[in-house]
Formats: sequence, C-alpha cells, structure tokens
Amino acid sequence: MIFFRYNAIAMLAGFLLDLLIGDPEGWPHPVIWIGKYISLADRKIRERAQGDSVKLRRGSVWMTVSTVLIAMAVTAAVMRLAMFGGKWVLLAVMSVVSWTCISAKCLAKEAAGVAKAMKHSLEDGRTQVHRIVGRDTASLSEEEIAAATVETVAENTTDGIVSPLIYLLIGGPILAMGFKAASTLDSMEGYLDEKYRDIGWCGAKLDDVLNFIPARISGLLMCVSAALLKSLDGRNAFRVMKRDHANHLSPNCAWTESAAAGALHIRLGGSHEYFGKVIEKPTIGDADRPVKRSDILQTNRLMYLTSVLAAAILFAIGMIL
Repeated sequence: MIFFRYNAIAMLAGFLLDLLIGDPEGWPHPVIWIGKYISLADRKIRERAQGDSVKLRRGSVWMTVSTVLIAMAVTAAVMRLAMFGGKWVLLAVMSVVSWTCISAKCLAKEAAGVAKAMKHSLEDGRTQVHRIVGRDTASLSEEEIAAATVETVAENTTDGIVSPLIYLLIGGPILAMGFKAASTLDSMEGYLDEKYRDIGWCGAKLDDVLNFIPARISGLLMCVSAALLKSLDGRNAFRVMKRDHANHLSPNCAWTESAAAGALHIRLGGSHEYFGKVIEKPTIGDADRPVKRSDILQTNRLMYLTSVLAAAILFAIGMIL
C-alpha cells in the first residue's frame, strides 16, 4: 500500500536527518510546545482540584486525552496543508515532522556530555547527568553517575527512538506525534511521589501501553546489536534480559536496561532518590565489575546500532506492504 511506503520513506528520511543534525539548539521543537501546554494544564487542574485526589485523577485523564489529541490534530492540519503542494511537498513535510519525533543523536550527545563532564570533576558529572535523569543527583558517586547514564540511554532507546519509528510506520507523523505527546507527558508528570502520583497516573499508564510491544522489540534488537559489536556480549545480554526484564516498577524499562546490563556485564537499577524520597527498585544485571565512564560511550554505540537495525527492518517492511 502506498500509505505504508510514504510512511516508510518519511520515517527513514527523518531518522537520517536526526543522525546527521539531531536537535539544533534554539529551534521551535514540537516537544517544547507540548511541554508548555502540559505545564499550563497542570497548573489549571491543580487550581481547581485544591489537592483533592479524585479531582486530580479526573484532571489527569482530561490532560492526557487533550494533550495527545491536540498534538495529533495540529500534525494532521500540517499534513493536510502539505497535500496542496503535491506528493513531494507532502513527503518532505512528513520527513521533517518524522525527524522531530526521533531523538537518537540528542540522546547520545547528552550521554557523551556526562562522560566528558566526569573527566573534569565529580560535581560537573552530577550537574550534567541531572539534565537527563529524574532522580536526585547531588550525592551520586562516579559509578552511580555512569550507571544512571547507561540506564537512561538504554531506556530511551525504546521511547525516544524505536517506538517513534514503529508508530511512524504504522500511522505516519500524526500517530507518532500522538505518541510523542504521551511520552512527554510521562516524562514531565509520571512520577510516584506525592506531588505527581495522582495528576500523572493517566499519562504514565498510556505511556506504558504505547511502549509495551516496542520495549520488547527494542530489547531483542539490543541483544542482536550486542552480539554484532565486538566489545559487548550478546549472549549474556539475552540471558540477563530473559531473567531480569521484569525487575522494574515499569513494565517496559527493564527490557532494554537488562539487555544493556548483560551486554556490559554490569549491574543497574537498585534504590534511587527522587525529590528527597528513596524509591526501592530491584537490581538489574550482575555486578561482574564496577560501572565505568567508558560504559556510557559503549551504551551509545549499542543504542545507535539498535536504532539502525530497527529503522532498516521497519523500512523494509513498509516497502513490502
């Protein structure tokens, strides 16, 4: 079907644009506007709920539905306008919007920035890692900083890259932008502390549903990628993933985290501090050795190859359909 071919071409073009350019500083990325809307909705809901748990949960449903539908509606309007320019203009616009849904280079850049900061000082490393993790970072050790970065890259291989690629193929930029809105909502509101537990629950649940199948695909592709990279252990990645994929409060995060931990022969997970409160989490992987700064760059390589495999497979499927 020509629908899937258009989606596949735009998906691949967007992926290549991301690998080449990433997210330029200062440009009007859709996630910025989605985030502004979520912040506004959050404030309005809290004003009306006045701390009432039931009202906050009702507001959570409204905020989740409205955030996703508005993002999809705006994208649909852009696609409709692009159609008046003909198929090449439409394909170009689809490719650009697809580009904004993928974040491989940005993820790798932020992670590499942590590794670079750690060379200067432990405090610089803590400051830099705070940009990409939700946990408290003020007292993290060097090993904990490296582990937190590895976890973040592994986890976001799913919701920052593989999931958007899948939704770009299935439903084009409109569906992918809906997913991106849900993912942004989860990253901003999906915490278990008292402040966000009620208002963020619906967005977090939707994000879990949308990432359920992509997370398992990502984990398998990460094991294959580890087997293809000389310095990593693909067999151990699969063994640990099979054993530890459920060792997380999320039903999805541990698939890629366990694959990365097994590939590197390190232990991830465990208890972390969020907003001053310790959250107990299971461990993932085996502590065959300490986590090192160099593991961050190794995980970036693993993420990139996993992303390339996903894009290539999905593109082939789209062109066949």
